[in-house]
Parts: sequence; C-alpha cells; structure tokens
Amino acid sequence: MSSMNVSASTATPPYEIDECQGVLRRSSKPSFDVPVDDDGSVVWRDVVFDPVHNLHLRLYKLVASTSSAKLSIFYYIHGEGFCIGSRTWPNPLITVVKWLQAQALAENPDPWLTHDAADFSKVFISGDSARGNIAHNLAVQLGPGSPDLALVQVKGYVVLVPFFGGTVRTSSGCQYLLVRFVNYNINLSRFWRLFAPIEAMMDHPLINPFRPASPSLEHMKLDPILVLVAGSDLLKERQEEYAQRLKKLGKKVQYAEFEGQEHCFFIINHTSQPAEALMNIIKQFISENSN
Repeated sequence: MSSMNVSASTATPPYEIDECQGVLRRSSKPSFDVPVDDDGSVVWRDVVFDPVHNLHLRLYKLVASTSSAKLSIFYYIHGEGFCIGSRTWPNPLITVVKWLQAQALAENPDPWLTHDAADFSKVFISGDSARGNIAHNLAVQLGPGSPDLALVQVKGYVVLVPFFGGTVRTSSGCQYLLVRFVNYNINLSRFWRLFAPIEAMMDHPLINPFRPASPSLEHMKLDPILVLVAGSDLLKERQEEYAQRLKKLGKKVQYAEFEGQEHCFFIINHTSQPAEALMNIIKQFISENSN
C-alpha cells in the first residue's frame, strides 16, 4: 500500500508562490511521465486513513495468489523532496501506521486486510528520496519490532535513494550537478530551505541523521534496514555514509548501489533492468526478514 493524494485536480497554469534562488513554480503537470503497465494481475482502491484532513492511501492486492499463506504488508511512501507535489499529499509519519494498527485490532477490518489474508506480523516500511528519510525516522521512532503498535510488527525498512544532506558538500554533490531529476544548486538547496526551519536547515534531523540535533543511534536498537542507492546520484556519498555508519554501530544493514543510475531511476524507467534488479533485492530482503 502507498500514501498518495487522490483528490481530483484541474489543469492550471504554473504560478509563482515563492522567490527561492530564482522563481519556484507550481504546475499541475509533472516534469516526466510514467506509463502504467496494467496486466490485470493486481487490483487497487483508495481508502481514507485520516478523515480530518481527507488523506487517502492506496491499497493493492493480487487478483489471485498461488499460495494460501497470508501476505506480508509492504507500505510505500512516495518521495517529493519534502515540498513538491500537491499540498494534499500526506506527510504521514506515524498516522498511517496507526491506521494499520486499527485494522489489525478491528473486528471488521478493511476487507482487503482481514486476518486470513494479511499478515500484520510481517510489515515492511519503505520510502524513496525524502520519504526514505521518513522511513529512517520511523525506524527510530517505532523501535525494534514496533512494540507500541500492538498486533502490527514491523520487520524491516527499505530506504531508497534517501534525501540526506549536510552543511559540507560532498564530492558526488559537486560531480553530478546537472542530473535530470535533481541538481544541487537548483533543487536541493531550495527544497531544504522550503522545508526546514532556517535555524536548523542542514542539521535538521530529517535531513541529517548524524548531526547533534538528531537522536543518537549508538545504543539504539533498530529493525533491519535495506539501503538502495543510485551510483550517479549527487546524494550518493551521504547515502553510502549512512549505511556504513549504521554498520559500524552494529545495526543490521544491507547496501546495494546501481552503477550509472540517477536519483529515483526506478520511477523514471520502472521497466529497466536496474529497476527490475532493485525489485528483486527488495523481494529477497522481505523474504530473509519475514521469519
């Protein structure tokens, strides 16, 4: 399942909402198109998880399963640099996970999440780009096995090309200044400025998990974390450092890098060989950590 906005939108021309290192413009049309390949094997529908703010998530399930075993739950949080996209895209943190807990405790849960279909003891949380940062912070907030979620047990986290930053520019940040999806001078500084309080900026815990303002991870237990990185991502060194430092602290971390790929390559070209390889690594991670 994934968090998303399902409100109908009308096409409106871009308009200026802020002067930020140039002009920031908002548009109803994304900068790239992602085709939908529907082979009929999966169905989906939208449900409200936060009625106060009218926030929805999208549930997916197989039309037919080859196994009678209950399915693990994979929760995917869409990335958006903390500030692009629709204002109604949810910034869920714990809210949607609590919704899942409510389903696990309910006598009559969502029909796609009944106890004979969904395995609430095998939940995996993932996020790409800025939401990769949120996946990390959920791992810190929930702790190993997510004890505060009653019947819901998180087994692991998939952190995809996280949007980590810092006050010192890395060599990869200098080398890959003009990749298609993000670049340092135009995108990253702007996104961080729009999101973080100016007094915190690059030291905000959602941007830099190892700065003094961030929770100390030294003695903290964490569920297994899979870190997936694009080799030509200007954020690569921050992402690699994240995985290395967690390993040095004794955390269970897996790391995979896709040479020559750019930020969020698996979204831009989701049928490519590297994107398929990434999916296989995620499947293996889920299988290895489901016991």
